[in-house]
Amino acid sequence: MNSQPLLTVENISYSYPDHTLALEEVSLTVQRGEFFSVLGANGSGKTTLLKILNGLLKPSTGKVFLEGEVLSSVDRNLLFSRICTVFQDPNDQLFAPTVEQDISYGPCNQGLSEAEVRQRVKKALELVDMVPSAQKSIHALSYGQKKRICLAGVLAMQPEVIILDEPTSGLDPMGVSAIMRLLKKLNQEEGITMIMATHVVDLVPLFINRLAILRRGRILRVGTPEDIFHDTDMVREAKLRLPRVAHLLEILKKEDHLDLEKIPLTIGEARRAIVNLMSRK
Repeated sequence: MNSQPLLTVENISYSYPDHTLALEEVSLTVQRGEFFSVLGANGSGKTTLLKILNGLLKPSTGKVFLEGEVLSSVDRNLLFSRICTVFQDPNDQLFAPTVEQDISYGPCNQGLSEAEVRQRVKKALELVDMVPSAQKSIHALSYGQKKRICLAGVLAMQPEVIILDEPTSGLDPMGVSAIMRLLKKLNQEEGITMIMATHVVDLVPLFINRLAILRRGRILRVGTPEDIFHDTDMVREAKLRLPRVAHLLEILKKEDHLDLEKIPLTIGEARRAIVNLMSRK
């Protein structure tokens, strides 16, 4: 079995033309099939890091490797087929008159036959549960539907990696839940590696395998949600908070002496911990 990381980031830094230092000596790895998150407050450098991972920006120093090959040496057309990005605002990504035309754009640029393009568009629409909207005007879609069509557009390219910049922004609670369940399903059933930038900490324990905490362009820590959120001082140093459930249980442990070995991160974990404490008493 190949244990080589799919993506490797080695000591990258990046400064914008106005000399603003956006990233400083960032190192991390992403394994094939992971759902990986970059978590940080606004202005922490998340979007800059994503643009370096998908080849849109070149680091000022350091290197990024795609399965051992320097990212900057990978053929651009091949790179943009293997690593695709879903932007934060779908209106920045959608441009064709109809849904079907928009999703077709990427596969057409890959030089595929008309029949193959149609097949890929159909499958992509099925994966995001938007088949009835194929002939709809882009302008007739809701914001949440536009997000799904953006996702369908990159799925039609059959990428190995999908990079997502704040994919839940602008959505209501039901929309957030729906899009995250969809992304997790694609990760698990289609084997697509997901890299998601977010500042919404409550999503992380439910959907993410590993994450990196970013603050002022530097990585504070990389690990599992359990590793990260049990270091409460580090989380707060990053100008973030614990998931709401974990924060409540943290208060109950400190202020009300609730006998917990570790702080639960999800409602399910909290329920089991409380039921266990009740049964012991």
